[in-house]
Amino acid sequence: MADLLVKQKDAILEITLNRPQSLNAFSVEMIEDLTGVVREAQMRQDVRALVVSGAGRSFSTGGDVKTMGNVSPVHVYEHVGKLNACILAMQALNKPIIAAVHGFAAGAGFNLAMACDLIVAAEDSQIVLSFAQVGLISDGGGSYFLPRLVGLHIAKEWLFLADPIPAQRAFELGIVNRIVPASEVQTEAMKLAQRLADGPSLAFGMMKKILNSSFPSSLADVLEAERTAQAMMVTTADHLEGVRAFQEKRHPKFQGK
Repeated sequence: MADLLVKQKDAILEITLNRPQSLNAFSVEMIEDLTGVVREAQMRQDVRALVVSGAGRSFSTGGDVKTMGNVSPVHVYEHVGKLNACILAMQALNKPIIAAVHGFAAGAGFNLAMACDLIVAAEDSQIVLSFAQVGLISDGGGSYFLPRLVGLHIAKEWLFLADPIPAQRAFELGIVNRIVPASEVQTEAMKLAQRLADGPSLAFGMMKKILNSSFPSSLADVLEAERTAQAMMVTTADHLEGVRAFQEKRHPKFQGK
């Protein structure tokens, strides 16, 4: 997987987009490999959190502009379909994914970050939703994620005008969870991932599922989903350990069971 580096540290899977010469612009191989890694992580009990970052000077600039202008509609349709499969796999994963963003997160590169569950960003990083600059629309789920995070009018402004958005602004609007110096982005993301990996991963997975489905759902649907899930969660070893730890005034030792 030349375009994607994967290594495991304890229960955390570190995934690095690895095309630094092109600011980690997407290749077909990168997206297909990322989809495969995420789907495999779903099946692995030894993986309880994921961190996605970019090699070199930036997180990712999304679509590779060098290949644009000479591709057929059929090729684009197939390529975006592969990206869609990746985004859906990330959303379906029952484990938390953290994006560690530095430099630029542009176009579908930023949409990939929004498909993660949490974002840690360098304080000097910038978001550029650059689709309009090349006469395209947002893909990779940007039309879904962005208005839900910032509201419809701001989403339209960002997509129409394609102006760079500082990380501080994204933090103020709730898109980014943490902003830190560039030298500390990976460290902070790994610290956050470790906290999640040490937590009740079954509960996290169920929370993620319900939260992700809450927008198109009615209140009654969400209430019923919570009811059903809670009846399942009280049978888990993690719940029993949490109660026992609370009673014994100690930190719980969750096992994801």
